[in-house]
Amino acid sequence: MECRKFEITLISASDLEDVRKLFKMKVHARVSIGSNPNTEKRSPTDKHGEINPAWNFSIKYTISEWMIQYPNDMLVIKLYCKRKLGDRYIGEVHMSMKELYEYSYASGGSAIMNCPVHKGSAQSQGVLRFSYRFGERVTIDKLVLAESIAGWSMC
Repeated sequence: MECRKFEITLISASDLEDVRKLFKMKVHARVSIGSNPNTEKRSPTDKHGEINPAWNFSIKYTISEWMIQYPNDMLVIKLYCKRKLGDRYIGEVHMSMKELYEYSYASGGSAIMNCPVHKGSAQSQGVLRFSYRFGERVTIDKLVLAESIAGWSMC
């Protein structure tokens, strides 16, 4: 099976909508690839930045090669404010894995992006900054993959 490693580093967000009027905002991100809910990984919660959180948190995946050949598979980053009564949704960023790969191809497979945060169909307030890189293409035996990949997923 043709796969490649994909690493994303959530750097920071700025000027997010303040969805918490009485207390400080404590923001975390949930990252997923494609429509599979099992790929969701969560960043630590920034407890000090409020509407300008910073994480510098890396997440690693192994993705199928076909994910960068077709525009349907999306990288989704959702931002939430932590609350005792349930997290409050702030907004999200969607990027096609194919577009990310094509954008980074000229610079050796890595790039830094600043993307507007959207809430529903309208642009919300704020910008999310992240970096990412694609590794070399490798062929992995499905059995070896299942046994050896603990922190990496998606192939």
